[in-house]
Amino acid sequence: MAAIKKRKFSKKVIRALEKRGVNLTVVKEEKPAEDPKLIKSKKILVPEIISVKEFAERAGLPVTEIISELIKNGVMANINENIDFETAAIISDDLGLEIDREEENRGEFESKRITISDSKNLQPRPPVVTIMGHVDHGKTTLLDKIRQAHVAEGESGGITQHISAYQINIPDPAKKKKTRKITFVDTPGHSAFSAMRSHGASLADIVVLIVATNDGVMPQTIEVIEQAKSYNLPIIVAINKIDLPDANIQKIKQQLSEYGLIGEEWGGKTIICQISAKTGAGIDQLLEMIILQSELLELRADPEAAATGIVIESHIHKGAGALAVVLIENGTIHLGDPIAVGSVFGKVRILEDFKLQPILSAGPSMPVRIAGFRSVPGFGDRVVAFQSDKEAKESAEKFHQRDTLIKYAAAKSIAKDKEEKKILNLILKSDVAGSMEAIKKALLEFKNPAIKVSIIFAGVGPISESDAAMAVATKAIILGFRVTISLPAKKVIEKSKISVMTYDIIYELVDDVKKILEDLLPPIISEVEIGRGEIIAEFRNDKKAVVVGIKIISGEFKVGDKVKIFFGDNESWRGNVVSLRRGKEQVERISAGIEAGIGLPAGAKYEIGNKIIDFQIHEEKQSL
Repeated sequence: MAAIKKRKFSKKVIRALEKRGVNLTVVKEEKPAEDPKLIKSKKILVPEIISVKEFAERAGLPVTEIISELIKNGVMANINENIDFETAAIISDDLGLEIDREEENRGEFESKRITISDSKNLQPRPPVVTIMGHVDHGKTTLLDKIRQAHVAEGESGGITQHISAYQINIPDPAKKKKTRKITFVDTPGHSAFSAMRSHGASLADIVVLIVATNDGVMPQTIEVIEQAKSYNLPIIVAINKIDLPDANIQKIKQQLSEYGLIGEEWGGKTIICQISAKTGAGIDQLLEMIILQSELLELRADPEAAATGIVIESHIHKGAGALAVVLIENGTIHLGDPIAVGSVFGKVRILEDFKLQPILSAGPSMPVRIAGFRSVPGFGDRVVAFQSDKEAKESAEKFHQRDTLIKYAAAKSIAKDKEEKKILNLILKSDVAGSMEAIKKALLEFKNPAIKVSIIFAGVGPISESDAAMAVATKAIILGFRVTISLPAKKVIEKSKISVMTYDIIYELVDDVKKILEDLLPPIISEVEIGRGEIIAEFRNDKKAVVVGIKIISGEFKVGDKVKIFFGDNESWRGNVVSLRRGKEQVERISAGIEAGIGLPAGAKYEIGNKIIDFQIHEEKQSL
């Protein structure tokens, strides 16, 4: 019987027709062909890497059509494989598509240094200043004097430095009716100063180097000079203690000139101020010089951006949980903002200024105290604010994935030379030669007797199949800076499980390599004394156990702790505490001033009168 077109019949009609033997066929309506010239291009956004399936969904086209175009262009990819932006651009013309790059939301990985931001909303921001110098040269006295004069005038009982950073207001040297802010960061030490700077943040804009007239240039003074120069930070010298009768200012200037700090009066460019932190003489001039120097630096930030900041102090507070003192780098942070710091996310539950007064928001260069972290953030960690909890969580997860990748790379991509020195092999690919040279220079500065960075190959352009093959042969990590990964290279990478890490910001690349190297360094092992005692009696010494009487001189002893026994200054035996007894009672620990019996493993070597020390073994991670 003849076939008829299958229309929208009811189920009842279809069953009746089928019983009569009518063949229902599907007839596709033919549409008139469109002139290709009349087809309007559809514009879609495509990220650097996208799956074939997702690309088809964004284009509104069948997956088979996308795969067919890829095959025509020599790319064999199934529905679940990824293609890069360049490949998508090649097939888009034939498909009548217009594509543009999608800017990915990278959370904290996209935060830039506030001094080089290209935002259109840039506004002047207060300078961030650290006062540094040799011990006893007057740093603390100067900081206290500045706080007393400009932070809390008239406050009874003097000033208590609540947190390690604060802001002051001083008259604007150019417009006396206006005031200008200066942010001071009281860094906890030179190593901490270096750690904060290594994160790429413009944490300190100016260093005030304080030098005492009675000491002159000392070792720590030289260290500050070298660190400031290595980060291209301007130095303002404050020659302190000019009120002393034996002050020799010219001698200090001569010493400073030997390290390249030549005063303006001698034809140099270094600002040198003469002060007395004790009497306050010259301090106002010093503050004016800081403002003038900051004008030359043209410090700018975008207060409308999402906030980023650096942790400069953190601890656990009994009532508020994890607290952190954060210096806001860029943007404005608000009470209630979702935040991420490393692999931890949370929300700003408490926001206080440096006087610990509640505030609703804080802008660039402002030090604040924040609560709302799920764990205590580390010194130098970057804090990033987001629009939603979801974004903060995704940022923390990305950081965790990145951190996991670093540990994996450190474990897998390692070789050794004849001297058993660990070698980290790297292959570098960058978008331009200038970036490549900057990266190479930064990586080769990492030096340690136990490890070595070896750059196997460095080149410009996408990560290619030959780069991947080279990484397999040399056990190298591939580092890419603003480059894509070719499809053939991806296949080699997936098959061989080599480590590939790509970046858009140089300092993040350098930081991650530093973390890998530090993971490869052997830990520093030290023994920390917990308790000290003296063996005063012997109760048992046989094949099963040793029990001796001891008097605890200091600290405490606990069951399970490690102990060591000394003949004079020489260690004779070490082992673990098996048991402790005070009189007839078994106890878990004993403290100073108590006599007790201590059970040790059989074979313990000792004599009456020997020292016995309870200790713990601490492993400290090395840093470069």
